[in-house]
This record gives sequence, C-alpha cells and structure tokens, in this order.
Amino acid sequence: MIRRFKAYLFLWVLVGVVLTPSAGAQTSSLEDVRREAEITGWSIVAIENGEVSDSYSGGTRSSETNPPVTEATVFDAESLTKPITAYIALKLAGEGVLDLDKPLAEYAAYPDAASDSRYLKITARMVLNHTAGFPNWRNGAETLPVLFEPGQLYSYSGEGYVFLQHTLERITLKTLEDLGKIHVFEPFEMTSTSFVWQTAFQSKIAVGHTDMAIALDKFTSTEANGAFGIHTTASDYARFMLAVQRGEGLTPTVFKEMSIAQADAGDGVFWGLGWGLQPTLSGMALWHWGDNPGYKSFAYITPDASRGFVLFSNSANGMLALHEVFERLVGGPQTAVKWLNYERYDDPQYQLGRRMHYALLSAGMDRAREVYLSSRDDLPKEAYTEDALNSLGYRLMRQGIFESAVDVFAFNAELYPSSANVHDSFGEGLFNAGRLQEALGHYRTSMRLDPLNQNGTAMIELIESALAEQN
Repeated sequence: MIRRFKAYLFLWVLVGVVLTPSAGAQTSSLEDVRREAEITGWSIVAIENGEVSDSYSGGTRSSETNPPVTEATVFDAESLTKPITAYIALKLAGEGVLDLDKPLAEYAAYPDAASDSRYLKITARMVLNHTAGFPNWRNGAETLPVLFEPGQLYSYSGEGYVFLQHTLERITLKTLEDLGKIHVFEPFEMTSTSFVWQTAFQSKIAVGHTDMAIALDKFTSTEANGAFGIHTTASDYARFMLAVQRGEGLTPTVFKEMSIAQADAGDGVFWGLGWGLQPTLSGMALWHWGDNPGYKSFAYITPDASRGFVLFSNSANGMLALHEVFERLVGGPQTAVKWLNYERYDDPQYQLGRRMHYALLSAGMDRAREVYLSSRDDLPKEAYTEDALNSLGYRLMRQGIFESAVDVFAFNAELYPSSANVHDSFGEGLFNAGRLQEALGHYRTSMRLDPLNQNGTAMIELIESALAEQN
C-alpha cells in the first residue's frame, strides 16, 4: 500500500432563497444552516436508493445583482473536474486505447516535465491515484518538477491531470471537450456541463464570492483543463456520479480498479482511480471535493448508491456547513469530511473569530479586542485557544488585509507568548506585510521555542537573504 506524503499547503450574505417544491421541512432546515454559515448561495442534490431523491437551492448567484440560485444554476466545479477526466481515461482503458500502467511519455512526450527523467516513469494509474510525484501546481515556474520517485507516495496533484489530458488528446486526436461530449456529457444527459465556457452559461452562472460575500470577477476559459475546468449543475453532476457508481461504460475490471484502495492518503482515507475512497461497512464510498477562490464543492456516494449528495456553493464559506449537510443527507462516519479539515460554522473558535472579524472591519482592532473579552459571557472555554486568533489572522491574509492580520497575530502573541506556532504565524503575517526585520525577530523567537521548526529555519534564511540584498 502506498503511503501518504504529508505536505502542508497554505489553503483557503446573506441574500435571497429559492427552495425546490419537494424539499419540505428538511430544506427549510438546510436553509437555516446556509444563512448561519453565511454561504452566499448553494445548490444541493440528494441521492437515495440509487436515484436523485431531492434538491435544495438557496441564496443568490451574485450579491451585486441578487438573482436566486435554482436547480438550473451553473457552478464552477473546481476539482470535481478530475473524476470526469478520470472517467474518460478509464473508459479508454476499457476500450484498449490507454494502458493504465504504460508510461504516459511513451504515448506523447511532455516537455513541461522533461527536465527530470523520472517523469518518464509516470503512468495514468499514478496520476489517477495521485502518486505521480508532481506538486499540486508549479506556482508559475516554467518547468514542472518531480518531487519524489513516481509511484511511491500520495501527494495530491492537479499538474498530473494536465499531463494526463495532454496524453489523452494526443492518442485520440480529440480535444478534452470533445472527449467529454462523447464519453460523459451526452451519454449521461449532462446538458449544462462543459470543460470550456459556453455563452449559454451567462444567464445562469453563479459567480464566486469571498467569505464576506463580495462578488468576484468570473474567469471564463476557452481552453479545457482536466484538473479544474468544468462548469456544471448539481443535477448534472449527480447523474454522472450515479452512472459511475453503476459502472456504466466501464468494464468490470476497470470499475473494480477504480473503486479499490490504490494509495493511502492517511487518516482513514484512501485514493482509488480518480476518486477519494471512504471505507464503509458495505465497501468503499466514492467522494471528491473542489476548492477554488469563491467556490467550494463536495460529492459523495455510498457503494450501493443508497445515500449520497452533491453540493456546489459560490462562496468561500461553502465548506463551513459541509459536516452538517453530510449528517443530514448521509449520516454515519465523516472520515472524508474530517480529512479535509475545513473550519465549521458552529465551532466556538470559528464563532469567536467571526465576531472579531466583523468588529475589526467596522471599528478597528481595539473594538476587536473588546469583543474577544466580552464573548467570554456566552462562548465556551474551548473557543479561547491560540488557534482561534491564528485562523482569523490567516483569513485576513487571504483577503489581502495584511496590517489587520498583523494586529491579530500581535494580540495572539500577547496572549500566548510561549507558543512557537503563534510566533511563526506572527512572522508570516509581518513577512506578507513587508515588515521583514520584525518578521525575522518572530521567526527567531519561534525557533528558540521550537528548534525543530523547519518552516522557521527556511523563512529565516529567506528573510536574511532578502535583507542582505536590500543593504
């Protein structure tokens, strides 16, 4: 079993509601959750006993123009694109067009990764179970590095899917969009789904929003990307997921390969071919998630298709209620949800941070400090940990509000002066605010408190080099 490569990456309103007629009391309850979590809009399709059983839509497609989200609303599906690209590859494998264990470079050279000969070993299987050795993304570099020996470790990678797309297009002499139409969209009647932007989407698109419900500009690509390019509806994606779980279009051998553990992603989660796998009493449930600026999504289906759901949201807050939706529509262990480790809207630490966030934006840091103290009257003791303010600081950095983030990190350092992690985060906030000398001091403090802090060592070297260049 391939083990997980643990890489820690820097990740990271209330208007309108449309409820589908069949949703009933359950929908009202979900709408309350959406409002409490400050999710701008979402569309959810529930699966029960092998078919779509219900749909729930709430919120708005744009906080600027306020059109409601409906079942027909089109969302950016982010990384829920990957299972569709994977399905195309698996379909071609069943037809004998693609060998899952033949190096992709033997089908078509890939100049982007040619600087490291290890890329010549990468197969479609390695891409699909995220053991190719690539980073998630190359961060602007021209060449694509191979981080470790292919096939040895789990490390989630979008770059691998772009490599796979390159291969699929060359061996079939078709674009990924055409392959999608032939193998997925038309067979499964996904009439509102495409790898590339369609003008028909304009009147029903949900634009992304920040966690403060500020609408973002919509990126519309004319070129397919096999890792994150799909636009679709929750209903279309539910039809796809049901077809996949039934094995439609896949040979029995390929279907089995898809749904058995190929790589250990840690914490009880595994990866098959194109899908994350959560163990259940009846076998492996298929799941995947998506996370792009302003959009969050999640899809899950049990082995017998007795339970499942698809959730699309156009909000940076979209995952705050994932645990609640899972509990209502599936129930049972939330292994995959816990593995993702998103903040929860009902977590006392998050609630404290949210209160301070609003206070800081409306009246400054002094008011935020007052809110921190006054919230002790109604929030439990577990809200008051160093993680609460750390999370708020990083949330502010994601919004580009660096000086406010520094204020929060400074307050946290006052409260927890002996925490290496707090000083490391304070250093990061100062670094992002351009205050290098101060950042260096806090990284050194962090290293004194925790000499094994590898991030601190790397950042001290980086900052000292930058300061030397300035002098």
